[in-house]
Amino acid sequence: MTRAQVRGRAADTADTAGRPVAPAPLARPTGARDGVPAPDGRRRLFLVRGAALAALVSTFAYLTWRVADTLPEGPALWIGVPFLVLELYGGVALVLFVMTTWNVAPATVPPSRPDGERPTVTVLIATYNEHLDVLLPTVAACLALEGEHETWVLDDGDRLEVQEMVTALGARYISRPEHDHAKAGNLNHALGLVRTDLVAVFDADHVPDGEFLTRTLPYFADPRLALVQTPQHFYNTSSFEHLRPGADLHEESLFYRVIQAGKHNAGAAFWCGTNAVLRVEALRDIGGVATESLTEDFHTTMKLHRAGWRSAYHNEVLARGLAAGGPAAFYAQRRRWGRGAMQVLRHDNPLTSSGLTLGQRLGYIYSLSAWFDSWRTLGLALVPVAVLLTGLFPVEARPVQFAVMAGSAFVLQQLALTLLSRGFAPARFALLFEVIRLPSNLAATLSLVRRGTGRFAVTAKGRTGDARVRAHVPGLLVALALLLGGTVVYALLSLVGWTPTAYPLRGMMLVPLVWIALTLAFVVAGIRRIRDPRFSTERRDGHRFPAVLLATVTGAPARVVDVSLGGAQVVVQGVGTPVGDDVLLAVTVPDRSEPVVFRATVRSRQGGLHRLQFIGRQWIALAALSATAFGAGAARWAAVREQAAFQPREDVVRITTPLPVPPPAAPDRLRVEQPALARR
Repeated sequence: MTRAQVRGRAADTADTAGRPVAPAPLARPTGARDGVPAPDGRRRLFLVRGAALAALVSTFAYLTWRVADTLPEGPALWIGVPFLVLELYGGVALVLFVMTTWNVAPATVPPSRPDGERPTVTVLIATYNEHLDVLLPTVAACLALEGEHETWVLDDGDRLEVQEMVTALGARYISRPEHDHAKAGNLNHALGLVRTDLVAVFDADHVPDGEFLTRTLPYFADPRLALVQTPQHFYNTSSFEHLRPGADLHEESLFYRVIQAGKHNAGAAFWCGTNAVLRVEALRDIGGVATESLTEDFHTTMKLHRAGWRSAYHNEVLARGLAAGGPAAFYAQRRRWGRGAMQVLRHDNPLTSSGLTLGQRLGYIYSLSAWFDSWRTLGLALVPVAVLLTGLFPVEARPVQFAVMAGSAFVLQQLALTLLSRGFAPARFALLFEVIRLPSNLAATLSLVRRGTGRFAVTAKGRTGDARVRAHVPGLLVALALLLGGTVVYALLSLVGWTPTAYPLRGMMLVPLVWIALTLAFVVAGIRRIRDPRFSTERRDGHRFPAVLLATVTGAPARVVDVSLGGAQVVVQGVGTPVGDDVLLAVTVPDRSEPVVFRATVRSRQGGLHRLQFIGRQWIALAALSATAFGAGAARWAAVREQAAFQPREDVVRITTPLPVPPPAAPDRLRVEQPALARR
């Protein structure tokens, strides 16, 4: 099988002989939050760092006072010591966060090589069981990347339908005889076959923009650079992880737009599994992708840094994927990541591993220790419960003094966190997900004392069920809500003397009471979010995009309301088409001179609104549609929405006879034994 190469731009989906070619790449519209963030100005930097230093000083003063003067005596000590430990842990976490986000200036691209030679690239798409409606947009977009490259689909599911799609579009299909080590093993098998300088790696659901390679390859003028990572961003903005439907901000925004940028400036930016370019020589130097943990990307980067290779973080959204649509997928993903982090701690503890710089050690320790933050969150929820149930206070101090010392430190900490987050972590949203993450993070950290790597569970994308079923609420959150609510009731009864518990300092008891009430509010909000019908089981195979696009349905003027890779909802002028009839849908998209044509069946209709299901697998047309619908194209549709009129323009072709559909390429299944990786 010959290597599929893409040179320059291809304007159409098939040549004059009917053979498929790559869909045209799209110009990338950059949103306010998508592009490389501007460096902090001098005044803003002074404000951000001033607030951070003030928070550190006040926290240090508060903790010093707490250790020296406020530990209680007698029975209250059993509450006082754990509470102090939780506060000390919070102080260390604050220091690490300030160090990480102190400098988030964008990366500097190294000067070009004197010979001007461009490295060769193979694009690798790793897939296992993702639905074709999820995988196809990624394959189409990778084929359309600007510049010369090869596109390989690494299918660990050995699916004939994937092979048919991949070969029809012109990419290279690869499977392997053994399926050990999950994604890491899949990539290592490909590394034994690759003959290019670099590999760009994408997960099956991440759709790159046309400029991905042209933006990232210049960094490799540095001969010791092993990795360029870009942010993960998501086009299904109604997912469980997003702030609200349609919002760009999601649960991982702070990490990808701020924390990783800070890690870059400390030399500790790491590979996140997708949307990255890696040097093949560097991977072979360390024996390939790490297989000792479930977080092969994180562990591989640590090995690269230990071997003296460097990494870079290009802080610009150049690909968009599918975020965890519901709570079940979210929890499965976080448990896998957390268990992998614990495995890295066992195999390659950054505090003791050789070859790392101080900045890299601190960067890795910050990332790994963050999984233990949930224990602090749980502890800070339980300490006030113990206080109100026993009447024992964990701090030996006058109420006013404690309020001033603790309150000033808390306010300055929140101010510093807000400024250091650069607007990517709204406080209420961040606190809500601190609570939601509790079940998965606690379970993951407990795996530190267990042996074995565990099972690699692919995050569910696309269809997750056949019926709308609300998500199950983790028992921990239900129990915590009942405990907090019961404690509030008990405390109120105690204040009026109806329980055996007496509160010597009633004013001081208002602090834990208010704290519990606020914690309970976030726990209830988390439960409501998990049970929200919006995050019920997903019945669709692919993401559905709202759109206002001109079209024809077997010649009749029409307007597309929404579309996925499985079908579309279309408003048709006139009489319309009966349910069950086959039609030809010709959609005019902003990027193409000719409409994209589909054979479809009318599944249902309500007045002029027709619900169409595409017939069969029309790979070339679907690839053309996905190039517009996904990623950059989705933003274009929003702009077209304001200009689209109901009447079709003159350039909308009215098609009344079937069009010839090019047959899929003959199957050419490539199965190669895995050769040994070269080691230096």
